[in-house]
Amino acid sequence: MLRPFTLHRPETAEEACALLAGLGEDAAAYAGGTELLLLMKLGLLRPRHLVDVKRIGGFGDIADGPRLTIGAAVTHRAVERSALVRARCSLVGAVARHVANVRVRNVGTVGGNLAFADPHSDLATLFLTLDAAVELVSPRGRRELPLAEFVRGPWETARVADELLASIRLTPWPGETAAAYVKFGVHERPTLAVAAALRVAGAHGAGHGRGDRIVDARIAVGCVGPRPTRAAAAEARLTDVSITDVEEAARAASDVAAASVDPADDLYGSADYKREMVAVFVRRALRIAAARARGAEPSERFPHAVVA
Repeated sequence: MLRPFTLHRPETAEEACALLAGLGEDAAAYAGGTELLLLMKLGLLRPRHLVDVKRIGGFGDIADGPRLTIGAAVTHRAVERSALVRARCSLVGAVARHVANVRVRNVGTVGGNLAFADPHSDLATLFLTLDAAVELVSPRGRRELPLAEFVRGPWETARVADELLASIRLTPWPGETAAAYVKFGVHERPTLAVAAALRVAGAHGAGHGRGDRIVDARIAVGCVGPRPTRAAAAEARLTDVSITDVEEAARAASDVAAASVDPADDLYGSADYKREMVAVFVRRALRIAAARARGAEPSERFPHAVVA
């Protein structure tokens, strides 16, 4: 049961930040409320004031530019349906389509998802491969942080009490990049998630030689540890590898990625189980991305797994 609270509806970010600063620990920012209201019902959070940010200009917008900017109050459903997202980075929309369930997607927001730092976040995992940064606003002005620095651990971020997460900025991959997102789980929240992107010089049948080499690789692993992470050492195993002969490098990269994660035993499985699953699904994600780079779409499907 929800305890009584006062709902504030500021029109500007400045008003919202002033409310948060003045009300202190008695206040919480509110957008979709899918996680906040649940915690309030459970009695784990008891704010006496909610500051609704949905009316703030720009918070509900998706904007183009050198980077793709997604306002903090944009819902998962809006990302899924956005023609601009589809044109600039179609995988983002495809992944948004598989977040939780349609009820959550209709009200849950991208900013709220990242601000709660749920370790089982689909978007946080994918966004790491897009060099994501968050824009924070406060009475002191604006600042930008890489997403990898913003998310510090489970339900912990670098946001201070009087700051608002205003937007998320993504750097879309170059046109010759192929990517895949694979998540596995028997619960609504995934047990693990892997995002992989391969940039290939002369993709789609350029032939052998330097023209079919991987010039940039991105791998992010989420949902198994305290926060999603990029697997830099695994990425290095793929650089300058031929896209037509990627299997051995993918196996080596998957083993390195599995060794780099920091899983814990929980209801989703033991730490050893999660490491093994990371190796399996990194290989699968890389195989799918490599096939797409060659102009093919794999038909292989996996039990209890979603491929985007």
